[in-house]
Amino acid sequence: MQLTIVIPTYNEAENLPKMISALFQLPIPDLKIIVVDDNSPDQTGLIADEYTDHFPGRISVIHRAGKLGLGSAYIQGFQKAMEDGAEAVGQMDADFSHSPDKVVPMLSALESCDVVLGSRYIQGGGVDKKWPVWRKGLSSFGNIYARMILNLPIRDTTGGFRIWRSQTLRNMPLERVRSNGYAFQVEMTYVAHCSGFRFKEVPIYFEDRRWGDSKMSFQIQLEAAIRVWQLLWEYRDLKEVS
Repeated sequence: MQLTIVIPTYNEAENLPKMISALFQLPIPDLKIIVVDDNSPDQTGLIADEYTDHFPGRISVIHRAGKLGLGSAYIQGFQKAMEDGAEAVGQMDADFSHSPDKVVPMLSALESCDVVLGSRYIQGGGVDKKWPVWRKGLSSFGNIYARMILNLPIRDTTGGFRIWRSQTLRNMPLERVRSNGYAFQVEMTYVAHCSGFRFKEVPIYFEDRRWGDSKMSFQIQLEAAIRVWQLLWEYRDLKEVS
């Protein structure tokens, strides 16, 4: 399957060139990348533009007016990937918390399901060993919280390393997805589940970013906690059909 990976960026000038290089070294024919940049002050968007000359036809850049949010960046990138003929659409961070080496086994796993999730919480997966106990506990609790409330059949509901079949995305009501923080990952998982799609989880090790500053904040975490309950109401029609 022709794979296009969508990478949202905001101040990732240190990471993006390294990530592009790592991805294009993978043994995946016709791999393409879409960078969705939210007008990064560190010129990440301009750096991405330079790479379109180095890899003609393999990199596209979407420039947005400002910091408009993770969810809308992914939706916009997904839509462009599908318009350009992608058969599979990946999503991952630019900061190497998601290892490019896992793209190949995840793409292989897509042959027998509708969406593959890079999972920190199945056997063989894990989170950064340097994380303090409180942070590991918070991450684990967030997953259990969403999984129990939404009755999701997967272990990692909040991870952002995924590969979708394009046909799966086309058959999901993306126009209804409105979460714009990390709750976006939970919402997409829930919509896919309510739509009857098949999941497969591949173990990954989630490493803290190597360069730059984290985008996680208390406000993002609070939004995610509240959105979980809102999703039950907003997608009750899908749930009733499934």
